[in-house]
Amino acid sequence: MYIRVGPFEAAHRVEQPGEPPTVAVLLPCYNEGLAIRAVVERFRAALPDADIYVYDNNSRDNSAAIARAAGAIVRSEPRQGKGYVVRRMFADIEADIYIMCDADETYDAAAAPQLLTRLLDDGLDMVVGTRTDVSGTAYRPAHEFGNRMLTRLVRAIFGGSFSDMLSGYRAFSRRFVKSFPQMSQGFEIETELTIHALQLGMPTSEMPTRFKDRIEGSESKLQTVSDGVRILWTIVTLLKQERPFFLFGSISLALFCLSLVLGYPVIVEYMRSHSVPRLPTAVLATGTMILASLSLFSGLILDTVTRGRKEVKLLHYFQVPGPHAKDSRLGQVGCGPTAR
Repeated sequence: MYIRVGPFEAAHRVEQPGEPPTVAVLLPCYNEGLAIRAVVERFRAALPDADIYVYDNNSRDNSAAIARAAGAIVRSEPRQGKGYVVRRMFADIEADIYIMCDADETYDAAAAPQLLTRLLDDGLDMVVGTRTDVSGTAYRPAHEFGNRMLTRLVRAIFGGSFSDMLSGYRAFSRRFVKSFPQMSQGFEIETELTIHALQLGMPTSEMPTRFKDRIEGSESKLQTVSDGVRILWTIVTLLKQERPFFLFGSISLALFCLSLVLGYPVIVEYMRSHSVPRLPTAVLATGTMILASLSLFSGLILDTVTRGRKEVKLLHYFQVPGPHAKDSRLGQVGCGPTAR
């Protein structure tokens, strides 16, 4: 039930005593006409009380019509890219728990109740369904290698213990969804979801789930090289935004060492002959040291700004009660009436 407090005040969803949490299944969809019916039906069987949303992203086949016939709530997102679809879903849909899954029928819909139970029982904000290849052929070798490399890179930079950062099967609390400042446009969305949870120190977990081959005749939308480069660039961008002192401090250290290597022979020659015969090298070493100093101070300044941004994000995050909150309010939604 939603109540309206005033024309410019936020509406609150109020949980009635004994009322179970509402669950929304979110299925981004692009040209999945061969699989979407089975995906909707399997999630309906696994979570009979959940609302199932299919967001069509300019499909050229009949995905939307098939999903609607299967009983899903079908909406569309005209901007091309999975990131845009997830942004729209998170903004539009109101629920207490969200299950997000790719609509290609490679993930195990039957595992959704276990993801939901883990999230609620442990009071988590995100549970990632890590993929277990049951056939041995579901993973393309290049995709598996890229996933492992990028996952290890994120662990090394941002910490955490995620083993399958790019999994498209996740359960979220309302607190996570409504405090997520998303910027991604495409398949780098999973990277941003993971780093957001790590940076705010959210309680998260993983759960192994079955992962199988795509239906014959359907094709993966993930481009190994181009999407891999975009994901890597997203990691670098988020590193600059979330850990600027680490990035600029590393650059400063590298420039400092380079300056010493360039300047050492000049200094030794000056101490011996009191002359500077290698003037260009001396100028280069001096300029490199100046750049190292500028990079260091840039990192210090940006780190202060990042701490302020993090505090703002944490305050917004804490405004939405989590799964174990004692407050009767489950969360805030945007101004104005809300329709399910």
